[in-house]
Amino acid sequence: MEFKDNEAIYLQIAAFVCDQILMGKWPADQKIPSVREMAVELEVNPNTVMRSYEFLQGLEIVYNKRGLGLFVAADGFAKVKAYRKQNFVRQNLPELFKNMYLLDISITEISEQYRQFQMSQPSITPQHNQDENK
Repeated sequence: MEFKDNEAIYLQIAAFVCDQILMGKWPADQKIPSVREMAVELEVNPNTVMRSYEFLQGLEIVYNKRGLGLFVAADGFAKVKAYRKQNFVRQNLPELFKNMYLLDISITEISEQYRQFQMSQPSITPQHNQDENK
C-alpha cells in the first residue's frame, strides 16, 4: 500500500479496512487481520495499526472478541457507507461544486458522465442493493 503525504497513515489504514468491508472481502462477523499481521502486510509500525483499529472500534465498524481478535460488526457495511458518505458530503462536494461553478459544468453534464460511469461498473451485489433501499 502506498501512503499519501496529505493524510495521517492511521486514517489511510482505516480507509483500507473500510474498502475491504465495502467490497465484500471482509463480511459481517468475519475476523480481520491482527494488528501484527496488518503491520507486517502494510510495512508500518504496529502502534499505527492499533490506532486505526481503535478508530474503527470507536465508529463501531469493528468490535473486539476478547481473546479472539477484531471482527467486522454485523452492521459494519452500513456504518462504513454512512461514515464515507458523511465525509464525502463534507469534504469532497464543496470542492466539486466550486470546480463545476468555475468551469461552467452543468449538473446535466455531471449526471450524464455519472450514468456512463455506472454502466461501465460490474453489477451491484445484493448487499449494496439492500442498503440503497433503506
